[in-house]
Amino acid sequence: MTLSVQSAGARAAADVAALLRARNPLVWINTREEARCERLLLDAAAAAQYEPRFWDCATGITKFDGAQVDARATDPADALRAIRDTAARQVWVMRDLGAWLRDPSVCRQLRTLCRQLPMAARDSARAIVVLSAAGEIPPDLQGHAIAIDWPLPDRQEVAQILDAAIAALPDDIRDAAAPNGARDAAIDAAVGLTAEEAQSCYARSLVTTRRIDPAAVAGEKKRVISREKVLEWFDPLPGGLDAVGGLDCLKAWLEARRAAFGPRARAYGLPAPKGCLLVGVPGCGKSLTAKAIATAWGMPLLRLDLGALKSKWVGESEGNIRKALKVAETVAPCVLWLDEIEKALAGASQGAADGGVSGDALGAVLSWMQDRAGSVFVVATANDVTALPPELLRKGRFDELFFIDLPTAAERAAIVGAALRAHGRGGQGITAEAVAAQTADFTGAELAALVPDALYAAFADGERPIETTDLLTAAAATVPLARTAAEKVAALRAWAKGRARPASTPALALVNAGRTLDI
Repeated sequence: MTLSVQSAGARAAADVAALLRARNPLVWINTREEARCERLLLDAAAAAQYEPRFWDCATGITKFDGAQVDARATDPADALRAIRDTAARQVWVMRDLGAWLRDPSVCRQLRTLCRQLPMAARDSARAIVVLSAAGEIPPDLQGHAIAIDWPLPDRQEVAQILDAAIAALPDDIRDAAAPNGARDAAIDAAVGLTAEEAQSCYARSLVTTRRIDPAAVAGEKKRVISREKVLEWFDPLPGGLDAVGGLDCLKAWLEARRAAFGPRARAYGLPAPKGCLLVGVPGCGKSLTAKAIATAWGMPLLRLDLGALKSKWVGESEGNIRKALKVAETVAPCVLWLDEIEKALAGASQGAADGGVSGDALGAVLSWMQDRAGSVFVVATANDVTALPPELLRKGRFDELFFIDLPTAAERAAIVGAALRAHGRGGQGITAEAVAAQTADFTGAELAALVPDALYAAFADGERPIETTDLLTAAAATVPLARTAAEKVAALRAWAKGRARPASTPALALVNAGRTLDI
């Protein structure tokens, strides 16, 4: 027997039906999808055996199909009196009431009504549903109202929208417009959008490309992120993981989890990966890897700056972080990058005099990381792992903790090659192994910086192609971080030994396997 799975909207409608049967007088729904929400509320009203009525300040009282019941009752006070005086078993969906509750008399009238409705007979039971696109429940009504954040369309609903968009096409172009082999990608691209936004994206893709293009649909998510202003959207890193030199163990781990977001993994029951924490020497590729993962997996990359969301007001920092995490969930599947996380959360365990702001931020992040069920892959980076709260490091928050050390000789050669390709140089006439042999203490960032230094020198010398000697000259003039901060690097390596998984195969293991490029 196959169990049918309810969509997110259907589950929300079932919750409203239960609240109506329980005689809750006031349900406050936060949603930007008025039309979709109202359609689902019809199902809730039918399940609870309530007759639906709708009100707004332009058309007065109507039925769902727009048929007029009382066109004169455009004033909210008149509508609330109509609710009070009727003897029918009805649920009243109030579209514009939230804005009018700034009027004390309207707020008082609604509050009094909420006290009276539960005492009505069953046959004349009434309930009020307020639709609000923004704004919180007024304090005077919080004791009466049940708040619901109406969910955006999930994969099941988005799939229905996609099928409807294709079915509406003429027969002669329908087959060519279908996203053959990319149906799941087209659905994933629209998850996180409202139903109207998804319909618009599919329609625009059909008009501009005459087919459903997942990339074009996914581009709409960037506008969603810009609108909310709590996350930063990063464009994909060209080359993906190939643009990151070395880190073979980390890359293999990421490749094994790439397929976990696909339809076969969902059918198998494979849980979506939660994420990884990357700690290590500054400049060794932690941030670059975060950017490369999103490219390799074909997902949006969002950066969350926890420090920027902090506020001096009690509770506001936590609210900002929760809003940002909720936005990330609506855009999922995506990669969420928490850069230098120790700087934002260190105060939670070090007794910083910030009035508990860091502790609130830590609590919001930990709670979300433990309980989230969406396809948000978190990549957190940290330079000073000793400043991180212990509860962030335990299993269950992240799938794995990786330590990124100074690159081995083989990795140094790969990093130099990747940097040359990034600057449009194929490496002709460059011996990367020779450069690797002379840069034993260099970080990845320091190695990558050798290429533009060499380009400046070659350009000044008659605009000639760069040579190995140019890179060696630039390396000789560089004092690497491993020498200027030798004590900190040594302490970090000592901490990681036995506590974190190495992101690269150790140099000694490479030698024993005969794979070393050391010269």
